[in-house]
Amino acid sequence: MKIGIVGAGMVGSSAAYALSLLGIVSEIVLVDQNTDLAAAQAADISHAVPFFGACTVRAGDYQELASAAVVILAAGVGQKPGESRLALLSRNAEVFRDVVAKVLAVSPDALLLIASNPVDVMTDVATRLSGLPPHRVIGSGTILDTARFRSLLGHHLGVSPQSVHAYVLGEHGDSEVLVWSSVRIGSVPLQDFAAAIGRPVTEAVRSRIEDDVRNAAYKIINGKGASYYGIGAGLAAIVRSIALDQREVFSVSSLTRTLCGVPEVTASVPRIIGREGIVAEVVPPLERAEELTLAKSATLLKDLSAALKL
Repeated sequence: MKIGIVGAGMVGSSAAYALSLLGIVSEIVLVDQNTDLAAAQAADISHAVPFFGACTVRAGDYQELASAAVVILAAGVGQKPGESRLALLSRNAEVFRDVVAKVLAVSPDALLLIASNPVDVMTDVATRLSGLPPHRVIGSGTILDTARFRSLLGHHLGVSPQSVHAYVLGEHGDSEVLVWSSVRIGSVPLQDFAAAIGRPVTEAVRSRIEDDVRNAAYKIINGKGASYYGIGAGLAAIVRSIALDQREVFSVSSLTRTLCGVPEVTASVPRIIGREGIVAEVVPPLERAEELTLAKSATLLKDLSAALKL
């Protein structure tokens, strides 16, 4: 399977590196307006490939995205220290006007996987600009927030994050909703599991975990300028589910018919991902307070997208 990545910065190159090591794609093409950067990233990553498998990693222009099954859009301006993801909206929307048209001109059958921030609104922008059905335009959404949530819970409980079934829904950003009511460890409800092993999840613990999940990106950006390894791995996991038709469930962003009463909004809920893109969405049961908070998040995203003139 051939994969295209537009944007050879830290997010795009991290996704390319993770994909090359997974060994599930045959070719990765990096496209960037800075052709020297794309070439350097491709060369560096290709030198790692022989240690793990066989995958061609190269730089190219948009024409070389022809026949790509998935094109990751990681192009755009970077997030500045202290800048919210939503503040990036107007700047990155302009970038997408050009990028989406060029991608679809050469690869009209590709699935679009959106990584540029603010990712929910940019996924909506890509859907509107492309005219593609929503199941073919997938935003990375809250996949990384969900991974952080599971990791922090797993650390507190002393279990592998892979045994923690929990989701963050709504916006990938400040209004995101950690759904505590449906958390399961294996098949056991969170509070029952925590009580059984003597590690209670108190309000203080919940508050600390929520704060760490919500502010993780800001802390990383303040420390080293950008966050990219986590989302690079998340993008690779989504591509793996597409390439192998694994039908894994990820909390990704896409145009949703209705979410907590908010119609036609692009936001994250758990979705099954397979070869054709989004197969189905499965929203977990929510408590009333969670529904209200998720409705606020959805309304925020809906209003932002509606205000953007394309």
